[in-house]
Amino acid sequence: MKNMRIALAIFVALLASDTLRSQDRPPPGSAAQLRLHIAFAQPGKYRAVPAVAWLEPLAGTIVPPFVQHETYTLTQKNRMFLPHLQVIPIGAVVQFPNADPFFHNVFSLYDGKRFDLGLYEAGSSKSVTFSRAGVSYIFCNIHPEMSAVVLALPTPLFAMADPQDSFELRNVPPGDYKLHLWIEGLPSSVVDGMTRFVHLSTGVVDMGTLIIPTKPNRPAGHTNKFGNEYDSHPKSPYDH
Repeated sequence: MKNMRIALAIFVALLASDTLRSQDRPPPGSAAQLRLHIAFAQPGKYRAVPAVAWLEPLAGTIVPPFVQHETYTLTQKNRMFLPHLQVIPIGAVVQFPNADPFFHNVFSLYDGKRFDLGLYEAGSSKSVTFSRAGVSYIFCNIHPEMSAVVLALPTPLFAMADPQDSFELRNVPPGDYKLHLWIEGLPSSVVDGMTRFVHLSTGVVDMGTLIIPTKPNRPAGHTNKFGNEYDSHPKSPYDH
């Protein structure tokens, strides 16, 4: 009987100790929120530039998968791609409808997904599956002023910059991450140097302002899909 009382006392003590430890753990479903701002070191006034920040989970950090929940579309309208920037999960399909009253030829021959949709007329649409991570710069072979960017990511933990060049990543599971940036007009060597390692638990984490050491360049000229300069006076009946 004495031994039973001792064993019961030990069990109660262990139970109480575990209860105290559980009070220190974040409750199920708790998450963090990450804020940051970017600014350019060189003097001058810059309009907000297209930019994306995302978190790569490191070993031991589990995040929900980035799955396709909607239809992704880059509409061709008024000789523009709308929207200019789109972030999608790897494996997502992007539709390219032609809402202009003339032909377009959407292509991408640079980093990311390489494709050429050929000529297609007003009212029609074609699609592309972005099967690997990376940045795809997209153009039209007829209209050199048209450009767009598709960023395919393996993680749902991302945010696009707001008009004040600030980011807010919400509902981030606690853990260790690598913070990545993409900023249009900056070479990868510059943005790679802005990578940061962060540890998040719960609550709001404000990283303050990250200073970008160089200013973004205006979009560089690009060749057509054949590697040639665009004709400044096109005579094609498809261009109106």
